[in-house]
Amino acid sequence: MSLLALGLAVPTLAASDHSLGEGSSADNERLLPGVYPTDPVLASGQDVPEPPHPPLLIDWSLGLRGTYTNATSGERFDTRLIPSVSLEHLGTRSRVKFDANAEVVRPGDGGNIDVGALRLNLETEYDLDSATKFTANGNFSMTRDLPGTPGVASNVAVAPQTLSGGAALGLSRDFGRFNVSVTGAAQRNVYGTTTLVDGTVADNSGQNYWAFDSALRVGFQATPIFEVFGQAGLGRDIGDHPSAALGVTTNANDYSVKGGVTGRWNRLEATGSAGLALRRFDEASLGQVVTQLYDAQVVFTPDPTWRMLAGFATTVAPPGPNGSGTTWVDYTARAEVGYQVNSWLALRAVADWNRARFEGSSDTETGHGYGLGADYRVNAHTDVSTDYAYDRTDSTSNGVQDAHRVTMGITVSR
Repeated sequence: MSLLALGLAVPTLAASDHSLGEGSSADNERLLPGVYPTDPVLASGQDVPEPPHPPLLIDWSLGLRGTYTNATSGERFDTRLIPSVSLEHLGTRSRVKFDANAEVVRPGDGGNIDVGALRLNLETEYDLDSATKFTANGNFSMTRDLPGTPGVASNVAVAPQTLSGGAALGLSRDFGRFNVSVTGAAQRNVYGTTTLVDGTVADNSGQNYWAFDSALRVGFQATPIFEVFGQAGLGRDIGDHPSAALGVTTNANDYSVKGGVTGRWNRLEATGSAGLALRRFDEASLGQVVTQLYDAQVVFTPDPTWRMLAGFATTVAPPGPNGSGTTWVDYTARAEVGYQVNSWLALRAVADWNRARFEGSSDTETGHGYGLGADYRVNAHTDVSTDYAYDRTDSTSNGVQDAHRVTMGITVSR
């Protein structure tokens, strides 16, 4: 019996040898700092299944809006049907997202149903490695302003349809505290005809153009909060036909340079930059346009219920069918406030201001507006909204125009 007990004890005693690392002593390797309690399977990553998730995330909504407008040009009531869909795929290194939305408008006077807007957008991202990212985006839009909209002349019966589409590629990489990004884009803009109240049809094909743009941005993370950056851009605008008003082509090269700083601290993020833009035309008689660039944006979210945004932007572009001269230079300021009162009620407010000039012409344009709105969540899939908006523009060509709008609607979503 004693021999049997000893035979059973021998394996146990052997298993208690500290060198085998079974955990009975403080100097065991599994108790060393940074080692215990590591699971050997999780540490190696073998045979650990990826958390299950659908290969494609689908979201959609369908909205119905009724808008009453009291403008300088008169009163009108429009009904809008607004469908939208979003598809997103998230991979280990990649992200692909497609968005589409439209506005189908039926005038209250019984006019023809029209597609007021159609927008398609594709965004793709791919991480080549931990420090390098590649992006590729595509976009297409078809829009038409409604008569009576501030900025559309009072003698316009049917505003021109605008088609715009393009693609952009980008590559960014981090080099320690430095980051570098390169982008390139091509955009096509086509403008339809304008029909006036007296039946006259104006051709806007002289404003159709291609835009090719590239940019190089270099940033330096000076502190954990502040990043200093510089950006240089080079572009080329090519028109289809000579301008009917100027009698010559308005093809031009665009150059820009600006520098700025970005700060991120807790729930506050702010960016500001300034620089210069040069637009030089192929036609010597048109000369060149030099303008200052100012851009800024502040986003503040003090808590999950509040979101505040303010921004200032500069736009330099061809004048389009509603403009004149050779170049449209626009300065725009905008502020937004959103407040989530509770799980079923959200409030919002917005205000904007802009001032534009048309180089090569004496025309100018200023405008401002504001709006208030609320969203009421009936259930997990249904929202009811109401909005009030006021817009006012004062332009050399169209005079003073203003509009009050009241909109009510319902949205059903996935």
